[in-house]
Amino acid sequence: MVVCGDDGLAHRLAAELRGVYREQVTLVVPPSGRRVRQPVVGRARAASAALLDRVSAAVNRAGNGEGNGTGQELQAAEPTEDVLAEAGVDRAAALALVYDDDETNIRAALTARRLNPRLRLVLRLYNRRLGQHIEELLDQAAALASDGPRGSGAAAVEGSTTVLSDADTAAPALAATALVGTSKVVETDGLLLRAVERRPPRPGEVADPGLCTLALLSATSNDPAGADGSEGSGEQAPQLLPDAAAVESATGRGTVVLEQVAYSGPPLPTGRTAVPPFASLFSRRLRWSLAGLAACVVALAVALMVVTDDHPLHATYVTLLDLFAINEPAHNESSGRQILQLLSGFVGLLLLPVLLAAVLEALGTFRNASALRKPPRGLGGHVVLLGLGKIGTRVLTRLREMDIPVVCVEADPEARGMATARRLRVPVVLGDVTQEGVLEAAKIHRAHSLLALTSSDTTNLEAVLYARSVRSDLRVVLRLYDDDFATAVYRTLRAAHPGALTRSRSVSHLAAPAFAGAMMGRQILGAIPVERRVLLFAAVDVAGHPQLEGKTVGEAFRAGAWRVLALDTGVSDGERDDAGAAGEGVRESGLVWDLPDTYVLRREDRVVLAATRRGLAELLGRRARQPTAT
Repeated sequence: MVVCGDDGLAHRLAAELRGVYREQVTLVVPPSGRRVRQPVVGRARAASAALLDRVSAAVNRAGNGEGNGTGQELQAAEPTEDVLAEAGVDRAAALALVYDDDETNIRAALTARRLNPRLRLVLRLYNRRLGQHIEELLDQAAALASDGPRGSGAAAVEGSTTVLSDADTAAPALAATALVGTSKVVETDGLLLRAVERRPPRPGEVADPGLCTLALLSATSNDPAGADGSEGSGEQAPQLLPDAAAVESATGRGTVVLEQVAYSGPPLPTGRTAVPPFASLFSRRLRWSLAGLAACVVALAVALMVVTDDHPLHATYVTLLDLFAINEPAHNESSGRQILQLLSGFVGLLLLPVLLAAVLEALGTFRNASALRKPPRGLGGHVVLLGLGKIGTRVLTRLREMDIPVVCVEADPEARGMATARRLRVPVVLGDVTQEGVLEAAKIHRAHSLLALTSSDTTNLEAVLYARSVRSDLRVVLRLYDDDFATAVYRTLRAAHPGALTRSRSVSHLAAPAFAGAMMGRQILGAIPVERRVLLFAAVDVAGHPQLEGKTVGEAFRAGAWRVLALDTGVSDGERDDAGAAGEGVRESGLVWDLPDTYVLRREDRVVLAATRRGLAELLGRRARQPTAT
């Protein structure tokens, strides 16, 4: 595997490939003066630190065409053709181009496809439409090259292109963290799933199994993160993908179950039209002016009724005629009537500019209603989203897809996500979040959670600390660039507010698993850590896998290796009557969950399964790389 990049995502991705998938990695990074701090992940902390701290000016090559170490690092300002050749792209299985500049990634991808048509390419691009065109172009180039001198029609083309955005890949985890407090999520077919750790049930209690039980936690581990007892526990070590008998007999052990991420807060406002509330049509000063004029009209009508002993309705009618100067002059009337007519004319003169101001304000309010909305009165249980940059925009879209009420705060009226907020009819508070009163305008005191996703770490931290001072129990999630800084902030906030949920997230940390999964193949949906082990989620076509084809779901299940979780109903709708029409499965977002054990997997089916690293390697026919001694 070759990883090229210029920020923390490249180092995080290399650590993910080493620590989770046991792959040999060549890392191409800018010279030392332009490098960023290198993160590590999970069990690979010691090994990855040694790998990434070891700087090599060139790639060591063995006679068989593979590097003689577990990984190499190459320094280069740009991924030119010579640099890619030196990194061994012509022999690599996959190449990830994760530079922050889209043009650099596209240029390097075109060069790499020419050097190795069978290379699996993973590109980091923010522009979705451009990414789709580039993906089709590079895949077409690989298909044409396979028919040339370098390939044959009999050989399957291994080269494929996957275009990802760190904003898109991090958005589901950030949205899930704001809702349920965890980033252990997997997204499949638009559905968010989370792995939940549950304590052992008490005597007489029946634990909710969720969609399925993924693992049994270590019986000797006191730390769910796997600080002790995970590797040397023998039979009491964590068990991945246990069968029903193992789950039933495992008394006193916690479990990891799969659940769907759902929002249980208040519903969205019912109004979907662009008509604003009547009270918001006029400013407070104008409303007081209108109220004062109405009081004057009532007073004049009452006075006229007293002076002329007229009927109340007729007195009101005559007063309005005098007000609009369309009544006959009171030449022959009493002095009191004449004075009242003059006063009515004077009030009519005052009414004209007030009515004009009311019309202008109403037109302006209607015009602004199509641009930005203000948080409605009585709003509560919503998510306050700070920052509408590329990350905030993607998270906003993901939250609205789940019908979650959101209030955005943005200082720049021309920010990237303002158009998205207008299109989605999301309330936006314009202002600097560090200024007093801005968070209050977003109704932070009644919010469900706070997502601080601006591009400034200090701004996010200041906003979270201020929100904590307003509500000490508020759930907060803040985006921080540096992993070590994020960890330190999380620990400090957790110690200061033990009763509140706090999460600090690095985008590179959240995006790396998706990029790593794409490098392993398009079928990888994500990875979830279970103590010191890892569960992979993959979408697999049943055709070509004898362990699945023609077998029932129960027969295809192999404890500790893989387990079929769902059936993708979007592949061949006419072939799914056995699973869906009988109502035996739970349909969600094009997937059928809780498949009956008697359902026979057909060649046309496509399934979502959970697997261990070795199990997935065996199922897909890829050699599992064994851990190396350090």
